[in-house]
Amino acid sequence: MNHINRKDFLKHSLVFAAYLAAIPALASCNNKRNKTILLRSSWQVENIGDIAHTPGVLALIEKYLPHVDVRLWPMDVGAGVEEMLMARFPKLEILKSEKDQQKAITECDFFLHGSGPSLVGRHEMKRWKEETGKPYGIYGITFPGNYGFQAQDGNYNPLDMELFNDAAFTYFRDSVSLEFAKQKGIKCPIVGFCPDGAFAVDIRNDKAADLFLKEHKLETGKFVCVIPQLRFSPWWELPSKDPTVNEEKHVWNEKMKEHDNLPIRNAIIEVVRQTDLNVLIVPENETQIRIGKEMLYDPLPDDVKPRVIWRDRYWLTDEAVSTYDRSAGLFGLEMHSPIMCIALGVPAIVCRFKEQTSKGFMWQDIGLKEWLFDMDTKEDVERIVPTVLDMVKNPTASKEKVKKAQKLVAKYQKDTMNILGEYLNG
Repeated sequence: MNHINRKDFLKHSLVFAAYLAAIPALASCNNKRNKTILLRSSWQVENIGDIAHTPGVLALIEKYLPHVDVRLWPMDVGAGVEEMLMARFPKLEILKSEKDQQKAITECDFFLHGSGPSLVGRHEMKRWKEETGKPYGIYGITFPGNYGFQAQDGNYNPLDMELFNDAAFTYFRDSVSLEFAKQKGIKCPIVGFCPDGAFAVDIRNDKAADLFLKEHKLETGKFVCVIPQLRFSPWWELPSKDPTVNEEKHVWNEKMKEHDNLPIRNAIIEVVRQTDLNVLIVPENETQIRIGKEMLYDPLPDDVKPRVIWRDRYWLTDEAVSTYDRSAGLFGLEMHSPIMCIALGVPAIVCRFKEQTSKGFMWQDIGLKEWLFDMDTKEDVERIVPTVLDMVKNPTASKEKVKKAQKLVAKYQKDTMNILGEYLNG
């Protein structure tokens, strides 16, 4: 047996002792967790646009911040939405209980308020701010976002401005909201424009879309999608909502419904008569199934109806995306289906009215002003039919417009995600 001398023994002992001392540090290094974002989003499931905010922002985080984990604090992910999200984002953690939410508040590094019609999650953001002092940000909202007869009339929740001012960044999804916040003296260190998170949505259900199109003899590239709307979505008609009718809103809806939907119906008629395209009437929110039949399909002339399909049931965002991707374009009285179309490279026209707040100006902000119409402006209404026809009759030029818009949106997405990344790494 070889014998080790005292000098070598001491040297090896010191080396071994140093190794033992280093083990906790090595373990800590190896077990260093990813940064974690607490995403407040998913406002309701009765609207495919509200659903789309969440997978859109998740896709952006996945693309630009791949080593960041996300925990979703939803308002509602029922009706199949949770399953749809988990199929696309299997590592996503959805917080379902108060215990899970409190744990996330303690453990997460950053609170991100997702895109929405307003600062919907203001109370949860306030709670985060007061309990943790950790950074938070707002990613693409409309402000003030109040739904009423005086939308954008200057009324806003003072808490919103307080939260904006203490945020790491505040991004608005339309220039009108951004300007309004500046007029009210916003002092957030980073304030800017950021397109709605739904621009990044990439969830799909090709099987369901193909089955529906086959059932109704609709061919890829040979149909356009159309969406109706009333001044105020009549949520009281849905079993999942409060059944109390808002009489003031109902009366206004009834007064304006023909004014608003007639130009859309006329565009359907001319598309059928002047092109070889068929038309698919679809809902963005669940109330629009009935509205589409009453306001668009039923009054159509007999020579037009055979080439128009009315979708008689609601769908989720993944099937809608796959359907829009197979279409030749979209027009109507909604915002988020056009957003999803532009993300896919599909031309889309937005017709808006003041009751929808200022979100429609997003179209102007991404370079699609020619495809944005104000239903309260006579000259705009008169241009709807010829513009729809121009869009579908000149697909090459229309797609070039879309590409320019896509490029601009992508730049904003990259820049804003880099800002988020800086705060997470800071």
